[in-house]
Amino acid sequence: MPIWKKPISVELLNQSAAHTAVSHLGIEVLALGDDFIQARMPVDERTKQPFGLLHGGCSVVLAETLGSQAAYYASPEGCNVVGLEINANHLRAVTSGWVTGTARPIHIGRSTHVWHIEIVDEAGKMACISRLTMAILNR
Repeated sequence: MPIWKKPISVELLNQSAAHTAVSHLGIEVLALGDDFIQARMPVDERTKQPFGLLHGGCSVVLAETLGSQAAYYASPEGCNVVGLEINANHLRAVTSGWVTGTARPIHIGRSTHVWHIEIVDEAGKMACISRLTMAILNR
């Protein structure tokens, strides 16, 4: 059973990120399912740190983007969402290609959501794992 409470599509998610930090970093939503959103981000000059590795902050941008989008669309109409806390553990260096993040819910409550985001490299190896807590606000 889908968790989404608002109309959602890959196209809508990508359109909503146009002209933002998300599009500047090349993040694009690839897929969504009944309880997940998946997006990818290039590992290139926009997302690397000076030593040629994927910048950890860019991994966090990908994680927060996925978790925030998921929380918004899993919230009732008339609600906004804001981040309360994000944690990220950087597990493996990535130097090129793409990383793919997938957000899934841990907890969907009336006033808070907690999302689990896994980011993997092109070989499917875990590069970063993140947990995002969102506040659900009535407009």
